[in-house]
Amino acid sequence: MNSSYLIQRLMHAILVVFVVSVIAFLLGSFTGDPVTSVLGVDATPEARAALRMRLGLDDPLLLQYVRYLGRVFTGDFGMSYIAQRPVIDVILERVPATLELAATALVFSLGIGIPLGVIAAVHHRKMWSSALMTISVVGVSLPTFVVGIFLILIFSVTLGWLPSFGRGETVRLGGWETGLLTPSGLRSLLLPGFALAISQVALVARLVRAEMLEVLRAEYIRFARARGIPDNRVNFKHALRNTLIPIITVSGIQLGYLLAFAVVVEQVFQWPGLGTLFLSALTQTDLPVVTAFLMVVACFFVFTNLVVDFLYALADPRLKMGAKA
Repeated sequence: MNSSYLIQRLMHAILVVFVVSVIAFLLGSFTGDPVTSVLGVDATPEARAALRMRLGLDDPLLLQYVRYLGRVFTGDFGMSYIAQRPVIDVILERVPATLELAATALVFSLGIGIPLGVIAAVHHRKMWSSALMTISVVGVSLPTFVVGIFLILIFSVTLGWLPSFGRGETVRLGGWETGLLTPSGLRSLLLPGFALAISQVALVARLVRAEMLEVLRAEYIRFARARGIPDNRVNFKHALRNTLIPIITVSGIQLGYLLAFAVVVEQVFQWPGLGTLFLSALTQTDLPVVTAFLMVVACFFVFTNLVVDFLYALADPRLKMGAKA
């Protein structure tokens, strides 16, 4: 892999994290009053002044930012105003729930979207294939919370098959609390996972269909068919394999989006993850938690995109040539 390409992508990632850190810091500095959040509105002026001095809020903004950045590099996001505990501990408690939800949604989106895209491409001249793509537009267009409410109405309220809220029973493996190893935990994942995945299913299906239509017109596909290779083998082995590069890119970006946009789904299903924590912190002006959430999501987003860029470069030699140029 070309080293200049790696360095270029790494520098972009560092720049993005830096910009997000500035935005998160400014958000924490200009939104709400941390002194009031900690002491309440009835605190004496002396107590308020003492706390402002202890938190360094009277220092120049640049000095406050440098101090904030130094703490973030060591994993110190400060103390939660509401929980009165280190923010990093509060965040880490919620990470497993959100990661499991995002991973489930990714499995749904790829497991359903890729076969749908292949089938729609192979049978693109048929009317039901066009209808499938039209339905996928509906899937992209519907807000996630609307999908979530419909799912609850059908599968929880009407049919009573799946729980409408909560994470179910969980077990602890080391420092990781998981619901993937219990029946109620798995059942609780299905509705929020599918609600979060529905727009991504449509996106993946449309992307795979477009790429497959291009590949199916290629000479080597025609040659494979002329040699008498079965259609399923041509479609799923030869053609699908050559559509995977954009799928790799989208999947990596998807994971970041799923993590960031799990906020709405977690609220609808009362899922005890980062999104629920973020909304709670926002309503209570718990700014250390809000800024830490932004930094964690941004770092995760940047990391997944960085991995995708590296995989993309490994899979497509033209990128290496482009980097040299």
